[in-house]
Amino acid sequence: MKQILKELEAKRETARQGGGARRIEAQHAKGKLTARERVDLLLDEGSFEEFDMFVEHRATDFGMAEQKVPGDGVVTGWGTINGRTVFVFSKDFTVFGGSLSSAHAQKILKVQRQALKMGAPIIGLFDAGGARIQEGVDSLAGYADIFLENTLASGVIPQIAVIMGPCAGGDVYSPAIMDFIFMVKDTSYMYVTGPDVVKTVTHEDVSHEDLGGYRVHAMKSGVADGAFENDLEAMTQVRRLVDFLPTSNRERPPVRVSFDEAEREEPSLDTLVPANPNKPYDMKELILKVVDEADFFEISPDFAKNIICGFARMDGQPVGVVANQPQVLAGVLDIDASRKAARFVRFCDAFEIPLVTFVDVPGFMPGTRQEQGGLIRHGAKLLFAYAEATVPKITIITRKAYGGAYDVMRSKHIRGDHNYAWPTAEIAVMGSKGAVEIIFRNQTAEELVAREAEYKDRFANPFVAAARGYIDDVIMPHGTRRRIVRGLRSLKGKVLTNPWKKHDNIPL
Repeated sequence: MKQILKELEAKRETARQGGGARRIEAQHAKGKLTARERVDLLLDEGSFEEFDMFVEHRATDFGMAEQKVPGDGVVTGWGTINGRTVFVFSKDFTVFGGSLSSAHAQKILKVQRQALKMGAPIIGLFDAGGARIQEGVDSLAGYADIFLENTLASGVIPQIAVIMGPCAGGDVYSPAIMDFIFMVKDTSYMYVTGPDVVKTVTHEDVSHEDLGGYRVHAMKSGVADGAFENDLEAMTQVRRLVDFLPTSNRERPPVRVSFDEAEREEPSLDTLVPANPNKPYDMKELILKVVDEADFFEISPDFAKNIICGFARMDGQPVGVVANQPQVLAGVLDIDASRKAARFVRFCDAFEIPLVTFVDVPGFMPGTRQEQGGLIRHGAKLLFAYAEATVPKITIITRKAYGGAYDVMRSKHIRGDHNYAWPTAEIAVMGSKGAVEIIFRNQTAEELVAREAEYKDRFANPFVAAARGYIDDVIMPHGTRRRIVRGLRSLKGKVLTNPWKKHDNIPL
């Protein structure tokens, strides 16, 4: 028996070494951890239970029969993050460059299906060179099987992808279907076709970084929801994100004991909004001063900065926060901001996470680029997402709420539950200057000045909307946290259903 146990441990040690010491050293030399090191950082110490450690590929073409490594380039299993079960797969670049074979795909499929069955989040750590060419269509079939499981799990369990090295070809579409994608700066990149193919087809010379690095996807394309400095920070922040999320759509988001006074007042908010309506201020300051212990996990902080999305807690309860950012483009809604916020709102609604919205929006971005880029359709995504959401929804208008953007930013008219405004709020079709220039276009400049003052008195305040019941109350800024917390408490028993349908047809 002792000999058998010795042999078992020897086999385990061989599997743990992946592609061997030389390739592990090469991985470290690139500033990257190994697949197993990443899993150890991600999960609670000693909690990882590995599946399929001894699985090998079954290919025989091109000399593959003599090239077999236990595990076949991916580490799979389950463990816990702060005591809550999660499933994980971590691609091992030291084994065949992490390329996907049929056996490799079956390992991932097993944990995907188990996660869906158990109602637990799944986290994928990507560091791979794409499909294993030696297996041909079998590797493509493996990708498609994984994509199907990603799709079926969407809205049922949280799915998180972390790109920690190359992610190319078919590999990119599994993360694309998942709920959140994060990258590691300077060591990760994503693209459908690599620089060599691009050069052949379009004659462009482009580097891996310029084609699909974090600067492209976390700042320009919006494909990635954030980028971290290194593998350690990435795993630490993913652990932090998971703490805000329910394990599945069958569970409520986890409530944590808060040491922040629920009805705490914040006097500094009374002077946050400048007297000059054209002067910006930092909406993040408001968020950090209102949420529990200034703990805010921002999603896509470097993309579409004119809108802020992220997770926080109010009275210990996780909430999704959406806010216009007056410091960037005056907080205007454009194509990127609309689709960023719409996807976030839909995630929160799918997992019963209440939504808190802070509004200071002058309207939609004008211009030919926006119109030709489909601003109408993209803006409708955010409108649709808010309108169909059935979770508790609380809205605070801090300053401007102009035009159609007032409607879109979760107004009362699209089933907002509690809609409040600060005394500084201006709710109107447009700004006073533009309005009087249209209404009184034939009057002199002096007359227009008087008319502008008249328009401001009539509309540049929250009381007209409050008189019609579109605003539930005009509140003092320092009491914002208290009103949100009390509102969320009152909405815990909310029941709202949409008409039966196979699925909706959101304006994609």
